[in-house]
Amino acid sequence: MKIGFIGVGGMAQAIIGGLLTAKTFAPADVTVHSHRQASYQPYAAAHGLTAVDSNVAVAKASDLVVLAVTPNVATDVLREISGSLASGKKILISIVAGLSLDEMAGIVGKNVPILRTLPNVNVEVQAGMTAIAANDQLTGDRLAAALRVFNTIGSTTELAEDQFGVFSALAGSSPAYIDFFIDSLSRAGVKYGLTKAQATQIAAQATLGSAKMVLESDKIPFALIDQVASPGGSTVAGLLAMEEAGLMTAVVKGIDATIKRDAGGPA
Repeated sequence: MKIGFIGVGGMAQAIIGGLLTAKTFAPADVTVHSHRQASYQPYAAAHGLTAVDSNVAVAKASDLVVLAVTPNVATDVLREISGSLASGKKILISIVAGLSLDEMAGIVGKNVPILRTLPNVNVEVQAGMTAIAANDQLTGDRLAAALRVFNTIGSTTELAEDQFGVFSALAGSSPAYIDFFIDSLSRAGVKYGLTKAQATQIAAQATLGSAKMVLESDKIPFALIDQVASPGGSTVAGLLAMEEAGLMTAVVKGIDATIKRDAGGPA
């Protein structure tokens, strides 16, 4: 099976990098094109990918056609490749924010199998989280083939399309927030004499381990907190100080602001 990417920006490169590392596709089976030659030809050459000179060429060469362009040009690109998708034999995968299944089907045709996705940047290290929604034409083995793209580079969750905005805040933007938390821990370590490199490694590994515990445990996060927080101990003291400073409220307000901005509210 061959996969093609129309658009080779940061998220497309993260997905491609994850797929190549996981050996989900051979490099030669990945076709790419972007409107700027400087954006895709050197990248394709560096990774052994197949570079072609048009969006239509990507669609014709691929079983899975990934739409990875910016929202302002997405509908024009879909019109351009609609003839190559009309038979319904190829699967369209979109990572374009805000473009619904119905809107895409209205352009490429009702019989085209479509998977709408919203991946986060962690797909590059096979630890991504991707929201997915499929239309009625994408079922069975073809649905499995499309989902395999994202299940080999992380986890997927099926969501109603009107929940994609919430997902974007929790999974799409949150890597930046979590990196901010890790950096804050790291700076605290530097305050008490560790080097920045040492403190960052410690904080990042602790965060990774805690996330793994949450995913693999049958306990809710607060129960895991209680395992670490001994009565009268230093962890409780730290938790109370963080809560007094408004940590939980700050996190919720950050998610509120992200969702509001995605929904078109004031920046």
